[in-house]
Amino acid sequence: MARRRQAVSLSSLGRRGLGPAAGSQADLDLQDMIDLIFPDGSKRQYETGVTGRDVAASIAPSLAKRAALIKLDGALLDLDRPLEAGGAFEILMRDSPEALETLRHDASHIMAEAVQELFPGAQVTIGPSIDDGFYYDFARDEPFSLDDLAKIEQRMKEIVDRDEPITREVWKRDEAIEHFKSIGEAYKAEIIEGFPAGEEISVYRQGAWKDLCRGPHLPSTKAVGKAFKLTKLAGAYWRGDHRNAQLQRIYGTAWASEADLEAYLTRLEEAEKRDHRRIGRAMDLFHMQEEGRGMVFWHEKGLTLWRVVEDYMRRRLDAAGYAEVRTPQVLDRVFWEKSGHWEKYRPNMFVCETEEGEELSLKPMNCPGHVQIFKFGQKSYRDLPLRMSEFGACHRYEPSGALHGLMRVRAFTQDDAHIFCREDQIEEETARFIQLADSVHADFGLTRDHIALATRPAVRAGSDEFWDKAEAQMLAAARRAGVEPVIAEGDGAFYAPKLDWVLKDSIGRTWTCGTIQLDYVLPERLEAEYVGEDGQKHRPVMLHRAICGSLERFIGVLIENYAGAFPLWLAPVQVVVATITSDADDFAKQAARTLAARGLRVETDLRNEKINYKVREHSLAKVPVIAVIGRREAETGQLALRRLGSDRQEVISLEAAANMLALEADAPDVAREGQGARSSAETSAGVMESG
Repeated sequence: MARRRQAVSLSSLGRRGLGPAAGSQADLDLQDMIDLIFPDGSKRQYETGVTGRDVAASIAPSLAKRAALIKLDGALLDLDRPLEAGGAFEILMRDSPEALETLRHDASHIMAEAVQELFPGAQVTIGPSIDDGFYYDFARDEPFSLDDLAKIEQRMKEIVDRDEPITREVWKRDEAIEHFKSIGEAYKAEIIEGFPAGEEISVYRQGAWKDLCRGPHLPSTKAVGKAFKLTKLAGAYWRGDHRNAQLQRIYGTAWASEADLEAYLTRLEEAEKRDHRRIGRAMDLFHMQEEGRGMVFWHEKGLTLWRVVEDYMRRRLDAAGYAEVRTPQVLDRVFWEKSGHWEKYRPNMFVCETEEGEELSLKPMNCPGHVQIFKFGQKSYRDLPLRMSEFGACHRYEPSGALHGLMRVRAFTQDDAHIFCREDQIEEETARFIQLADSVHADFGLTRDHIALATRPAVRAGSDEFWDKAEAQMLAAARRAGVEPVIAEGDGAFYAPKLDWVLKDSIGRTWTCGTIQLDYVLPERLEAEYVGEDGQKHRPVMLHRAICGSLERFIGVLIENYAGAFPLWLAPVQVVVATITSDADDFAKQAARTLAARGLRVETDLRNEKINYKVREHSLAKVPVIAVIGRREAETGQLALRRLGSDRQEVISLEAAANMLALEADAPDVAREGQGARSSAETSAGVMESG
């Protein structure tokens, strides 16, 4: 490691920032200089060991006061970290989006310090930043209570007011182990024992409190601010293993400003109102129970919603040239060994044995089965691309603690499909899929936030040359479809890069729904072939793709996006015909039959209840249209239509209502076809008139 130089005056740094002086001494000084390249492209030289704070001060003293972190060649570093090498350099302010993750990690340290001050003997284990916040796991005999959270929050604010400096120290591994053991931090000592012998350990001191940590951190506790809140308690196992000790986890959220915190808490409150599990119960869509962990019991209305989604997807896939297939639910172990899943995915597979000694597995994915169909009979280059779809039911083991309603299940169905193509067809097929996926998501009312290009992971199959080619192919395909993807470094599948759709819902949350993955590996392992134009056998390329992904999870996303108030085409019950008086029962039944004959999903409510009670009940059940019929409506053959969320009612004839609602209830793809047909008819009529 390069030697650390003594601190120099800011005025000296300012001069050195302009480059070395002329002469032979400058040549000698170059050996101890580093080049920093600023965002505007300018370059300055500084002495090795200079800190980010020094660099900021060399530009302007006010900048040094406002600076929070630095970024060197893409890596975030402490403001006071000595720099031993040059590179692309940037000074980050506290309110920079890139500093937010660090701020949240600092908040977790402040929380840990507060807990240990208030509850002596509590051990700290692991406390990372996470999406929208942070958590820390504690080992403590007595359970924390919700009342404790308020006390911890208050102490955290006091620690912020103390303005405790946060400084980095480097310790020897064995010394660090002994130190943490000596203060009763057995979990920290165990973490360090897992590091290689002789490795130096990074420890951050926060006032008198300290913690094992890679960093980086903000300069002091005051820089974190007070825009944080502790949100909930949970249980967790040490290192995520149920065989280990159970710990207590405290979650929190932290933001750069109070306004951001308030906006987040408002979103959180709205998200709780939209919880698909609560809405699913209220709307009688589905339920889940202990005897079938991770499995969904779909009720009639929920299955209706499922079928609407599935039927829509089937029409879109049919129109896009996909051939629907179905593959077995259970296959022999030998098959999964050949595909590579037994080696890499066995812990997530449900396995059973027969009395005949067979070892079988429920399929965790559909792709190997699709390869078998491709291999049945000889394929020619003229047959490609071959697009094969399946609404395939899959089973994957998920730990019970990870299960979450429809969002994380053990049994699910995918709108799965695979495109077998030649290498020269990859770009076109991927671009076509991007357009199809965008259109589908838009029809469901979800907005694309971005598409991520997930690149090579650390553990992967194939050479760097293969990954260079495959990543370039996916990038070119995205650009051909007019998309500039966001690079997600290291997030690719072990066998190939992929494009993932990140969608935004009605309250600004993002969901990953939809993917296309480029696979050269599985066709090779399972020996898929086609006869090329040259008469020789070649391997096809396999594009794994899904638009919804798991239908269970996608429906959960839709429930939360709409808060159960679906557009008419998706609503499980589209119209309820409700009577004011029993005199209207006969006409109500007739109206229901007429509406149903137009393809609408209709229920009647003829109960001897007040109409306000009926309207309120069906509004809570999120029925889009309530057709109210009293004695006058029955006599005149009319309906008084009430729309969900509106106090107004529209009195209209039964026939007009049927025509209007049937048109509104068309799925978007059907509506587009209808508009096209009407447009063609109008054009034809115009031609006839002009003739």
